Amino acid sequence: MACTRVDGPGQNGDHEHAMPLSEDEQRILREIEANLSVTDPKLVQQVSDTTLYRHASRMIKWAALGFVAGLVLLLSTFTSVLALGVVGFLVMLFCLLVIERNVRKMGRAGLESLTGSMPGGALKGMFGDAGQRWRERFQRDDDTP
Repeated sequence: MACTRVDGPGQNGDHEHAMPLSEDEQRILREIEANLSVTDPKLVQQVSDTTLYRHASRMIKWAALGFVAGLVLLLSTFTSVLALGVVGFLVMLFCLLVIERNVRKMGRAGLESLTGSMPGGALKGMFGDAGQRWRERFQRDDDTP
């Protein structure tokens, strides 16, 4: 049985307030979905393909590109035109805020699925043992004088 959330003022949308749909409401919902898929199949395909993780990862990629563009603007114009250097810094700051917001949206599971799909494994596979190697490299032997 399908459920819908009923959020009132002061409620944060938790599942304690889930209310099951009646059979009549489920029938109406199925009819709306069928009509939508007939009238606008592109929208149905786009909505079914787009997930929170995919959208957030796309935003992170664009923000990273914007960050690099802001850095280039900052480094290339800071000494000659201070105002453009400041604009570059503000672009970098805005892009970092967008990255942070979308990483929070994705959470740990989304980040692992995003990095797991990267070629060569996950980021952890690339950098996971680096901390251990540094600790071993710089570990002092207390027996030597």
